[in-house]
Amino acid sequence: MLSPDPATWGLGFTKEYKDEDDELHEPDPLRRRIERDGHVVSWRGLANLGPLFVVIAGLIVLLAGYPLIAHFTGREPSTLGAFNLGGINASGQVPVLQGRFSLIDPDTPQDAYTRVSLHDSSQTFDLVFSDEFNVENRTFYPGDDPFWEAVDLHYWATNNLEWYDPASVTTQGGSLMITLMEKQTHDLNYQGGMITSWNQFCFTGGYVEARVQLPGVSNIQGLWPAVWTMGNLGRAGYGATLEGMWPYTYDACDVGTVANQSVNGNPHAATINGDAGKGGVLSYLPGQKLSRCTCNGEDHPGPKHSDGSFVGRSAPEIDLFEAQVTDGAPGEVSGGPLTGQVSQSAQWAPFNAGYKWNNTSDNEIIVDPSISDLNTFIGSATQQATSVTTNTNIQCYEYPDPNFVPLAVPGAQLPQQIPGGPPAGSGCFAVYGVEYQPGFDDAYISWIANDKLAWTLNVAGMGADAATQISARPVPQEPMYLIANLGMSYNFGAIDLAHIPFPVHLRVDYIRVYQPSGARNVGCDPADFPTQKYINEHIEAYTNPNLTTWTGDYGQPWPSNDFLGQC
Repeated sequence: MLSPDPATWGLGFTKEYKDEDDELHEPDPLRRRIERDGHVVSWRGLANLGPLFVVIAGLIVLLAGYPLIAHFTGREPSTLGAFNLGGINASGQVPVLQGRFSLIDPDTPQDAYTRVSLHDSSQTFDLVFSDEFNVENRTFYPGDDPFWEAVDLHYWATNNLEWYDPASVTTQGGSLMITLMEKQTHDLNYQGGMITSWNQFCFTGGYVEARVQLPGVSNIQGLWPAVWTMGNLGRAGYGATLEGMWPYTYDACDVGTVANQSVNGNPHAATINGDAGKGGVLSYLPGQKLSRCTCNGEDHPGPKHSDGSFVGRSAPEIDLFEAQVTDGAPGEVSGGPLTGQVSQSAQWAPFNAGYKWNNTSDNEIIVDPSISDLNTFIGSATQQATSVTTNTNIQCYEYPDPNFVPLAVPGAQLPQQIPGGPPAGSGCFAVYGVEYQPGFDDAYISWIANDKLAWTLNVAGMGADAATQISARPVPQEPMYLIANLGMSYNFGAIDLAHIPFPVHLRVDYIRVYQPSGARNVGCDPADFPTQKYINEHIEAYTNPNLTTWTGDYGQPWPSNDFLGQC
């Protein structure tokens, strides 16, 4: 039996003996020796950590360094003349799409960057916003555009026959194009379009113009194209936001702020010579919701006057134009040849007795009475209008005369396109615009039609009215947004559905806004007429068109009124 001690076996096994392959069997004595010599760092460890440090450093540069480098070395986007907002709209959105979404469209020609005031030829106006609509196939669904949004609703307030759908609004051939077509949708038989800059682009005072080709034919009745403006505290088509807001422009605390402009039947002028369809009552408005009479502590966007009373707030309206076809041109009796016209108006509340404003020759200045005349519509239980109608250029329609054989009288056969005549959309474009100075004193509104000054309203025409016991109404002081739409409604006049050549298109070559040099006021939330906080606090009313009333559908209280002794 062998001894348990290998040294006795005679094979030379000693402590010093090393077989040739022992290095392969040893579990890395070198590693143990290094780790046990008292040093924490090894060359192998450093080799392992090195690549890790490189990866970490790269991530730091990518995630932290690059933004810093871009911030300090990058070029700040130009606002191209933007003021106040600096290219950011009232919703806080920052225009990021290349080449277009600054306040001024890069496609606007340099010679259009300034213009002379219609009211004072010594005053220069600077361009503060423009859209040339040159980019093809733009869409205007919510979120598509920093400045425009097409609505998706029925404009029930004026009993429109169509549903407004964003699909009906696009750009084509260098123009904004709004289509009205025969289409069954949402239980209606027609589909049209409306685009607005509500709460995205607003301006206060200045001049805005649109170069437009009107839809259809100049002698077929029924189409209702329009380009207009409204105060940002009211959203067109969202009834709850308009109740007690439209068409007020008022900053006094008196009977003009209350429902029906009367208390217990007084003043008497508020109960007679008004809307024949309402028994002669002057006003069916619910009163000015955000008036100067609003009690302290009530829901009001502010600000306040030095006497502690609230500034009267509202959603006024000034129209560049609403186009119509009538059977009575200026100087002609009703029943004559059908004539294309534009109605250029401002809407007001509270109302004068009988809706008759002080339209003296100093306050109502019509440049060419042969083509312009005071509108026969002066008001109803829901609005007072200061309006003049002006004949259009019959060549500036989608189907220009004599492209079509004209209709002689209403009800004639459908006009036929002349063989070889120009195609649809070949008509010229005409400029329509409005320049206004907000407030009292020297305030005014002037309208452009067919590239020429059509008429001017001076604010003295909307002064205090003793009969209805109301105070002067200012030219709108609210931040105003832009609207363009194409629809139909019997509220606006006769509709010859059998002869309208559907589909028809309103085309807008451009929209430009100017303001006096050194007096720019662009933005939907100016400090003296704020809107953003109030809108955000009532965002449901401003985003749900099915809420048609403030106290009913929306369920909010009506602010208390000091004139009624409610404070």
